[in-house]
Amino acid sequence: MKRILITGASRGIGRAIAEELAAPDVTLLLHGRDTVALAETCKAVQSHCAGVVKLIHDLATEKGVSNLISEVGGDPLNVLINNAGIAVVKPFREVTLEEWKQTLGVNVTAPFLLMQRFVAQMPPGSSVVNILSIAAQTGFANWSTYCMSKFALEGFSQSVRDELRERRIRVLNIYPAATNTEIWDDVTGDWPREKMISANEVASAVAYALSRPENVAVENITLSNAAGNL
Repeated sequence: MKRILITGASRGIGRAIAEELAAPDVTLLLHGRDTVALAETCKAVQSHCAGVVKLIHDLATEKGVSNLISEVGGDPLNVLINNAGIAVVKPFREVTLEEWKQTLGVNVTAPFLLMQRFVAQMPPGSSVVNILSIAAQTGFANWSTYCMSKFALEGFSQSVRDELRERRIRVLNIYPAATNTEIWDDVTGDWPREKMISANEVASAVAYALSRPENVAVENITLSNAAGNL
């Protein structure tokens, strides 16, 4: 039986990954903050997998991460998927210290704490998947806080990957271009969402990377729109 933890599974990419990875031999541990949306995700996957555990915690705070870790318990994970993320989009001079701290908390500190806690129990052949972004490779005007956090997780995960090689734990990084999810509902501006890639395409890439033989690591997958990114 495999145990897979997915953060940010309420909607968007996280929900698509949960639906893609649901299988009779899998217990899904699904994290989110929106209780109604998370319940919908759980309902969608329940009949397709061995079990579903709902984890409702705020990953912006150390207490929220600590409570999630406690609820996951001591049984080993086979896959940890760091998907939860927030985006503050505004000129850098307008970013508040609170927004900066919250972005760091969810996008960097939470993955750090979760990896630090769970990899010790993960068996050889397990995987950590980080949903990064092309914003981990290129800076964009008005996305400074988001890019900062993704660049930080990129550097951290590269180092962790090298540390975990001898234990045969894979660190798989996914770099989607703009993806048509609810995150854009709160971003000001007229964004051509019909040109964005879909959450299901990101989920398919995650499933492909995880489905390779244990001795094969598809370490970096960049997903772009064939017609060009936004």
